[in-house]
Amino acid sequence: MPLKRTLFVLLALLLLSNLSLRADAQARRAYRLTDAQMRQLLRRIESDTARFRRSAGEALGSSSADEVNALISAFEEAMASLRDRFGRRESARGDAEVVLDRAARIDDYVRQHRLSVRAESDWRTLRADLNQLARAYGITWRWNASTAANAPAVGVDARLTGTYELDAERSQNPREAIEQVTRSLPSGQRQSVYDELVARLDPPDRLAIERRGRAVTIASSRAPRISLIADGIERSERANDGSAMRVRASLIGDRLEINAVGERGSSFNVTFEALDNGDRLRVVRRIYADRIGQYVSLESIYDRVSSVAQWDLYRETSPVTSEAFLVPDGTRVVAVLNTNLSTKDSREGDRFTATVREPTNYRDAVIEGYVSRVNQPGRISGRAEITLNFERIRLPDGRSYRFSGILESVQPVGGEQVRIDNEGAIKEQTSQTERTVQRTAIGTAVGAVIGAIAGGGKGAAIGAVIGAGAGAGSVYVQGRDHLELASGTALTIRASAPR
Repeated sequence: MPLKRTLFVLLALLLLSNLSLRADAQARRAYRLTDAQMRQLLRRIESDTARFRRSAGEALGSSSADEVNALISAFEEAMASLRDRFGRRESARGDAEVVLDRAARIDDYVRQHRLSVRAESDWRTLRADLNQLARAYGITWRWNASTAANAPAVGVDARLTGTYELDAERSQNPREAIEQVTRSLPSGQRQSVYDELVARLDPPDRLAIERRGRAVTIASSRAPRISLIADGIERSERANDGSAMRVRASLIGDRLEINAVGERGSSFNVTFEALDNGDRLRVVRRIYADRIGQYVSLESIYDRVSSVAQWDLYRETSPVTSEAFLVPDGTRVVAVLNTNLSTKDSREGDRFTATVREPTNYRDAVIEGYVSRVNQPGRISGRAEITLNFERIRLPDGRSYRFSGILESVQPVGGEQVRIDNEGAIKEQTSQTERTVQRTAIGTAVGAVIGAIAGGGKGAAIGAVIGAGAGAGSVYVQGRDHLELASGTALTIRASAPR
């Protein structure tokens, strides 16, 4: 008899445990459909999206479909994230909100442009499935509202917004992590690589974030605030050293992801994720260390000390204000090089000066700067290249001010006229067309805020903050042995200063 009672009790406990687990799983599940119904719905949405892309492309033609294709690509990226998180049983209402938010932008486009009957029918079919997705996640959705009206709710914004302080005990120790990845290096290289990575991965003590829909502003104790639009669209830009970068910022629920891919070890990925309803923030950084040929990852945990983003976190001895600059933003300055520069003889860090000729109120002032990058012919892109960074302007009376600018043209002495793209990169005149690079340096600026930049350190985002590409111009030619910028070369610079 005792044995029967024991078996009965064990059976009852097992049944209760099973019911409890099922109840917990149901409580954790963010959607109201069964798993099988959700899988079927997600597959149908992906099929509907592919069909709409084809019919919209046929209706618009290849020359007019770029805009809608970009919108569809951003939508597909959000859908892929939702599907992946659903597969890991991590999907939340916020993931579906991102999908619907991007779908709303496509809906705006469809309503403002005349498409074919087939394309509009395909969109209505896709919209019907998206309505079912919204109901499954308990989201009230209005297609006739503007995209802005469909931005995430204040509560979603608030979970990521605030001022945060580093919790060192809960965070990975950067020095221990870096020691692990540098341990196998030769002794002669180990210390320099270790020091470089510590400078890049040492986390800022404080962070401030403000989210308003897809608009996000970030600052830290390492660098002043920057703003970006986390719309999931990849953008091309130039870093402060003139190198090219591809940057994408995305919002998936309470998670902000920024991915930057560039040259010379400037690639990084960073994730900001709200935890405990916003009381804590997890920041995961992955940077590419070119000297060891691999990514290094570090996780930092921050405690929220204020629900309001405080923008006075960054301070330095000489704060960057409009008073620190003399030449107003947008002023076109013509200056003549006083220094011989060439890819044959110049080295990174070499100083140069240029004497101002125009405008007359700055005539004979001297602009000071340095060479931040030299590429010998045939390296990397096959072109000879020098990157110039501008730092200061010294007036004839001895007064000195900060100076940043974007190169607009260069006229070598006795040389051919060169042409410049809109990010400060100069090339020989050719019949070939170049892709326009958007004037946003979000990758450089975010890298400075989180420390994931080559060399790390404060002030590294100044150029990006005060003007896209400010303080950097990449001079390059192709099909030559060397690039020569002799003393007397005329530089036309558009000044960039805080507004």
